[in-house]
Amino acid sequence: MRILFTTTPDKSLFQQMVPLAWALRTAGHEVRVAAPPKFAEVITQAGLTAVPVGSDRPVWRLPQLNPGRMEAERKGLPAPYSAAEQAPEDLDWQTVREGYAHVVRHWHRTDNFPMTADLVEFARHWQPDLVIWEPLAYAGAIAAKACGAAHARLLWSIDVLGLTRSRFLRLKAEQPPHEESDPLADWLGSYARKYGGEYTEDLATGHFSIDQFPPSMRMTADVPYVSMQYIPYGGPATIPKWLWRRPEKPRVALTLGIAATNRFAGYIADVADILDSLADLDIEVVATLAEAEQRKLRRVPENVRVESYVPLHALLPTCSAVINHAGPGTFLTAARSPLPQVAVPWDFDEPELARRAAAQGSVLAVRADRATGAVVRESLLRVLHEPAFRTAATDLRDAFRALPTPNALVPRLEELTARFRAPARRPESA
Repeated sequence: MRILFTTTPDKSLFQQMVPLAWALRTAGHEVRVAAPPKFAEVITQAGLTAVPVGSDRPVWRLPQLNPGRMEAERKGLPAPYSAAEQAPEDLDWQTVREGYAHVVRHWHRTDNFPMTADLVEFARHWQPDLVIWEPLAYAGAIAAKACGAAHARLLWSIDVLGLTRSRFLRLKAEQPPHEESDPLADWLGSYARKYGGEYTEDLATGHFSIDQFPPSMRMTADVPYVSMQYIPYGGPATIPKWLWRRPEKPRVALTLGIAATNRFAGYIADVADILDSLADLDIEVVATLAEAEQRKLRRVPENVRVESYVPLHALLPTCSAVINHAGPGTFLTAARSPLPQVAVPWDFDEPELARRAAAQGSVLAVRADRATGAVVRESLLRVLHEPAFRTAATDLRDAFRALPTPNALVPRLEELTARFRAPARRPESA
């Protein structure tokens, strides 16, 4: 088979695609990864073949941190970023519809329009059997429709967008005909017609979705899911020599991800206050912080090692606990270790993911703008010393490892591709 992956130019999202791309490649299938031109180096560093499509657009980024303003905006997040967390009976049709209209403009202008035409052209040339796209790369669905390929979303977190879509469709069905506008279908349908098709719901959610969470933690929409085990990949990595030795004291990792510095101009949680609050504990703290954030520290306590980057899949197995932002890649890597976690979430899926993990029992969660040093210290002491957190973390690890590995998933993807792709239209010369 020929498999085309496509992604928006976001490292953390692409990195979750790499293990499956390599599983398909080593099973003998041809694999290509399409993304904007400047992202090609990230793809080739992973040992995969890049297809540059479209043009490069600047990644949106907040120029400065204003937690108060961000909180007001967070409360008013448009539909796909909030409706999945609310009770269905609390959703208002007009609000949800207007929210969709707002984010569709963003998805179109920033993430998809720059690469859609080129992606369709390449797909029609190369004729993939299967297109796998991350949930913000709707251009992948458009290209699959244009060339008759089967296509699937590869989820990088709980399915916030899928569940919102299901709830939107239920609300839409209750409206009078003149109120049944659908911004997402209108947008994707316009592309489908441009390339000779019509809108079908798979353009929004794929023929099926590949989910890396066990059923007990999933956010489930009205779409078919295929399970896959999360395998950590964080890009090129070198293991530092100090990680060769067992820590003399309990080691705690502190990592708040890359999105906060790439998009939000810094961390919401007060890292300096957190580190100061841990200074008198008989532990070793390894804080992986962007260099811009390191410069903000007033001091570095003696029990803290500050690093710009350490591969999490190597660091976390040496730790007794981790303080993190509940970003899905970080959370999933910690869950595999297995580690009790103190989560300080803020953006998009993070609060709901942290809430579900807290309900499972392996995580204590406090919103990032409330994560003072004193609160984080108290939470860390609990997860370090109360055995229930370690037990729950082990149970969660076992649930994740019970899912099929990417290699084991390949035969299932072959079956689904045969079911959903259109009759072969591959030119003889291809």
